[in-house]
Amino acid sequence: MAEPTILWLRKEFRLADNPALVEALKGDGPVIPVFILDDATRDAYGAAPLWRLGKAIETFAATLESQDQRLILRSGDALPVLRALIAETGAKRVVWGRQYDKIARKRDEGVKTALKSDGIDAVSVCSHLMFEPWTIETKTGGPYRVYSPFKRACFDREDQIGDPIAPPADLAAPDTWPDSEALADWALGAAMNRGGAIVGQYANLGEAAALDRLEGFTSDVADYDDGRNALGHSGTSGLSENFAWGEISTRTAWHRVRSYMARSTKDDKGPTTYLQELLWREFAYHLLFHYPDLATENWREEWHAFPWRDDNDDAERWRRGETGVAGVDAAMRELYTTGYMHNRMRMLTASFLTKHLMTDWRVGEAWFRDCLIDWDPASNAMGWQWVAGSGPDATPFFRIFNPETQVEKFDAKGRYVSRWLDAQSEDAQNFFAATPRSWDMSAKANRPSPIIGLKEGRERALAAYKEMRS
Repeated sequence: MAEPTILWLRKEFRLADNPALVEALKGDGPVIPVFILDDATRDAYGAAPLWRLGKAIETFAATLESQDQRLILRSGDALPVLRALIAETGAKRVVWGRQYDKIARKRDEGVKTALKSDGIDAVSVCSHLMFEPWTIETKTGGPYRVYSPFKRACFDREDQIGDPIAPPADLAAPDTWPDSEALADWALGAAMNRGGAIVGQYANLGEAAALDRLEGFTSDVADYDDGRNALGHSGTSGLSENFAWGEISTRTAWHRVRSYMARSTKDDKGPTTYLQELLWREFAYHLLFHYPDLATENWREEWHAFPWRDDNDDAERWRRGETGVAGVDAAMRELYTTGYMHNRMRMLTASFLTKHLMTDWRVGEAWFRDCLIDWDPASNAMGWQWVAGSGPDATPFFRIFNPETQVEKFDAKGRYVSRWLDAQSEDAQNFFAATPRSWDMSAKANRPSPIIGLKEGRERALAAYKEMRS
């Protein structure tokens, strides 16, 4: 009997356009899909991402079962787990999709070296991005530090993206299966407390749902340039959580939008803007690969001297949506209730924390990492440093968003704020149902007064910035 291939899945929970699956099927024998829950995974993900990981595993396992395949679950350090599976199955190949954060790279490099020394064919492929981070270089051969030239370089290399790969007709299931642990025993949603059932009402789970959402979005993509900033209705693709977990590839979205552009007689500004957003994600991984400490250290060294505060009572009120600033509080409650936040509001709430409240961006990054079901190590880190002013190609620190004027501009009818702050709103009620009892929050409580005046907070931040620069 031909020797099987182990397909080590991490963030490739899809059948269509899955290069890791395609590579695994190149072997002569059956394919055994495996997910390994190791300490690196548990430690990296906050409560909501771990919950969402469990849902991604559950949904993809059901998809595989409908195709007479299975997803084998094991926990422990990756290398000994893989060696045990190899011994149990007689596998001679292990295939996985590459990851690019510091911890995953160290783990994967060690696994590949060890397996090869064992005589195992260990193969890693690009499955999470359109461009490998090291393939886009400046004319002098180094990494890009500014988005605009990076974006142009990617468009110039668009032919290298390749076409999406159709789902395979045969998933090459084995005749016998190794034992699998039970997903329920992992209790991936335990840290969510009461929130898991609430967030689940808003999540878009699995490959089929992602493809359906992409289809609906493509019909409206002409309006994306303006619609992406509107708070009162959904003008974005809503696919961030599916991209994060590999339930759909960005390459699939890229080509679907390109196909729309080829057929459409409308102005292509909206579709082009969306493609640029996909490249912004690529840029985040480009930076994370070349600057592995992006998620934990100021990218610009001069910002080590900035007098940001560590975690504090004001930051706790920010987390709970009790700053007294309506737009900020609405967004923070959207985050806690749905595991998602509108991108415009991500910028606004991050600006308020780091500038008006003078709080270290890492405090906010950690909260988003705990709450976002679309959490992405590259995008989250770069987004926070971009807003704070400490990161590559960052917005100038003196660009301080005014939460009131921003909401007036992008939510003129007040629908967004009402949705999350009106005590009679179902979504607002869901927020209070999701919060831990230790917060002791009630919809009947009066709205708090602002913890700082917007003008006062702006002037304090600018004074600190001026002092740092001097």
